[in-house]
Amino acid sequence: MNTKPRIVMKFGGTSVADLDRIRTVAQKVKKQVMAGCEVAVVVSAMSGETNRLVGYCNSLAKLYDPQEYDSIVATGEQVTSGLLAIALQELGLKSRSWQGWQIPLKTDHAYGKARIETIESSVLVDSMQNGYVPVIAGFQGISEEGRITTLGRGGSDTSAVALAASLSASRCDIYTDVDGIYTTDPRIVPEARRLEKITYEEMLELASVGAKVLQTRSVELAMKEKVRVQVLSSFVEGPAPMEGELPGSLVVDEEEVMEKEKVTGIAYSRDEAKISVRNVPDRPGVAAAIFVPLAQANVNVDMIVQSSGGDGLTNMVFTTSKTDLARAIQILELERGNIQYGEIVTDDSVVKISVVGIGMRSHAGIAGTMFQTLSERSINVQVISTSEIKVSVLIAAEYTELAVRALHKAYGLDMAQAG
Repeated sequence: MNTKPRIVMKFGGTSVADLDRIRTVAQKVKKQVMAGCEVAVVVSAMSGETNRLVGYCNSLAKLYDPQEYDSIVATGEQVTSGLLAIALQELGLKSRSWQGWQIPLKTDHAYGKARIETIESSVLVDSMQNGYVPVIAGFQGISEEGRITTLGRGGSDTSAVALAASLSASRCDIYTDVDGIYTTDPRIVPEARRLEKITYEEMLELASVGAKVLQTRSVELAMKEKVRVQVLSSFVEGPAPMEGELPGSLVVDEEEVMEKEKVTGIAYSRDEAKISVRNVPDRPGVAAAIFVPLAQANVNVDMIVQSSGGDGLTNMVFTTSKTDLARAIQILELERGNIQYGEIVTDDSVVKISVVGIGMRSHAGIAGTMFQTLSERSINVQVISTSEIKVSVLIAAEYTELAVRALHKAYGLDMAQAG
């Protein structure tokens, strides 16, 4: 019977950006092995590599074949996994690389943004119990059709959490270029504070509205499977980290967070595009005529506002990602006869700003403070959406930094105020 603690270590692109950093990662993995752990490693592509591969696709075709796109961009992780396995072998460890299809990690066929369906992890368990360190290419899997799939940008986080759940790992350590989760982007607000603990729900909301530390689906999966996630910096030296022993942030159940702040963090997303479908007949079923075809084409829609345009007409305004904008317009143009709209107007010079906090459930006035703070700085709110623990607004991109700084201060999140 195996009694060794089992962990999954995931390293992002900046952590494996070149051969020297890959050697550093290998040393970190060895420390965990020497500390008596069974370790599985998940890696991203080397920093900038995925963008380079995506650029090739975009240069050849604006509306490229998603299946071929996945075949191309998945190669970045394949290279990194092989290199790290070699680096570990050089340190005297037994190691081999695994691609998603070799495990196999099975997904649906939504190429470019596939969802994990099952992981047959028995081969990895056998490998680890025989003293091997498996190095798994993140971000990828295999569809029922036998084609390589990718999980969307940042999908290596999802691979790592899914593998941690499948392997019954005690925790999943996500190594990145920051030392934890902050109240907002420290590059915009130097006074931002690192959070020692954050709930799954708060992290899910922050990730979904632009925080780049963890991918949305990885947090969603961690919450569902109760995987303890530790966010650490790969650039901090020291012994093999156990939970809470190095600067970092733990993503945990709500019960583990003693004091629930009204607002935990401010997030922003520049990957937004606004689409206005104008002069649509105001009749039952018009929303379905617009959004069902978009959903069938795997175009994700976020904020939605419907407003009356008069004369029996209405306007539908919604947001999607900039990467989905061209496909969304194409679908809407194909459906023009069914929708019967007057025109489509787009704007990709917008940003989504979100205020998140589990304490919103028991505190009133959060939205009012947000709107007043933005109004005092003459920032116009174009679209609004809310959830139980989040308020999001769409504003002109030029006001991003001003809005984030003002809101961070307004909710008392600056270090000086919090202290």
